Amino acid sequence: MSDTKHRLKPFFAALFNIIYEVAVILLLILLVYAFVFGMYRCHDNAMSPSVKDGDLAVFYRLDKDYRVNDVIALKQDSEMTVRRVAAIAGDTVDFKDGKLVLNGVIQNEDYAFGETEQFTVGPEFPLQVPSGMVFVLGDARENATDSRVYGCVSVKDTYGTVVMILRRRSI
Repeated sequence: MSDTKHRLKPFFAALFNIIYEVAVILLLILLVYAFVFGMYRCHDNAMSPSVKDGDLAVFYRLDKDYRVNDVIALKQDSEMTVRRVAAIAGDTVDFKDGKLVLNGVIQNEDYAFGETEQFTVGPEFPLQVPSGMVFVLGDARENATDSRVYGCVSVKDTYGTVVMILRRRSI
């Protein structure tokens, strides 16, 4: 009988160590997800075909030093969304002949679909992007609600740079 007890002690010790190690790994994954990376399921086609409705966007929370053409996750009207940075602080944005004009230069945006026109609502153009803000556009320009409607977005209202898109449809 005592021989059985001696054999069970190492078994329970090993089992406890495995459970402990799995719990530590899960805690580390949770911390990384909460403070370093995030995930968002897209609910619109404003970034189509780059990001489609139903896709999962993985974003890096620690990178908020945005550059033009970065795809970012942001908060707009208390909803999370994904848009492309078209201009950063100090840049001047305008539109001409269905194209984006950045600092006086017409942009060749091969990822953008449709005409890039100024809407009748929203800010007036040309517009200089204030410090601490970015100007964002959707890739599906004719159907996107973006900075042409709601103006520049504060970097404080962004979640981070999108680093990966996981397709959930049309695979």
